[in-house]
Amino acid sequence: MATQTLSDRAIALLKKLIEIPSLSKEEDKTCVLLADYLKNQGVTVHIDGNNVWCFSEHYDATKPHLLLNSHHDTVKPNSGYSRDPFTASVNEEGKLFGLGSNDAGGPLVSLLMTFLHFYQQDLPFNMVFAATAEEEISGKGGIASILHQLPEITFGVVGEPTGMEMAVAEKGLIVIDCVSKGKAGHAARKNGLNAIELALKDLQWLKDYEFEKESATLGKINLSVTQIQAGTQHNVIPDRCEFVIDVRTTDAYSNEEVVEIIDQHLDAEVKPRSTRLQPSGIPDNHPAMEVAEKLKIGRYGSPTLSDQALMPFPTIKMGPGISERSHTADEFIYVKEIEEGIAGYIQFIENLKL
Repeated sequence: MATQTLSDRAIALLKKLIEIPSLSKEEDKTCVLLADYLKNQGVTVHIDGNNVWCFSEHYDATKPHLLLNSHHDTVKPNSGYSRDPFTASVNEEGKLFGLGSNDAGGPLVSLLMTFLHFYQQDLPFNMVFAATAEEEISGKGGIASILHQLPEITFGVVGEPTGMEMAVAEKGLIVIDCVSKGKAGHAARKNGLNAIELALKDLQWLKDYEFEKESATLGKINLSVTQIQAGTQHNVIPDRCEFVIDVRTTDAYSNEEVVEIIDQHLDAEVKPRSTRLQPSGIPDNHPAMEVAEKLKIGRYGSPTLSDQALMPFPTIKMGPGISERSHTADEFIYVKEIEEGIAGYIQFIENLKL
């Protein structure tokens, strides 16, 4: 199928996706749309929850497996929209507006059309296409819920807006709840143990600390205190100060190691909400790196989180659109970017050897 035909179909499908609200955990209607679209192309689909996946026609279990994955859920539209977020429209500049157009509708439909382009070809690897849910909330009903139903994946391409550059590594995330405990007392007498003052020492350590090891692709681990709460009234020494740390981790440490280091240095009680959103990366000698070198595809380490964090196999993140537009008011993607995305994906896969 010609690339222009594929891009025309991708844009038409994206418009339909935009006009069906698909907030995280509410993706049932877009799930049906995607499943029906694939069925109408003669593809056998599998559905679990709001996740849809399928395999290339000439499936051979002895071959490696290439996963093409993106998500069809969106964040809630913010108050800054001047357009209806659920109305797809293209202006004279070729901008396709609508909630989820850039993140990650453009990459999703581009990967879907790429899959259909190769669907009937007998490739040296099996292709697995998966349109998944709950990415925006790293939910358990998304890609993580179907991995056990997929064959062993050799390599994955995660569709996110990267300007068709290749994110070869991605920071992980740990959210840590901390509690400094003091002793209540009367503010006039100062006879308690102020939990806020106890927390200050820990907050200063978090501000100043730098981890010894630094990632070659992702740089330093970032520690940010993003929430704090203490006190019940003006004349009572608070006996409890709660604060939250947002930690963006790198492949220099596992998430578990990061938590252990923080716990060793803080006086406060440290409790991570989860350590499952691990950093990811691929080695310099991976076949995808060879393709990037050959095709002169830009490579970088990504500070933003995606479903890569939930995939226990080598992945890259690559797709049309740019990350800076994600979650912004009047979100858009250029029609030309989708055309270039499909062509770029096809060229990448044609040169990939797993």
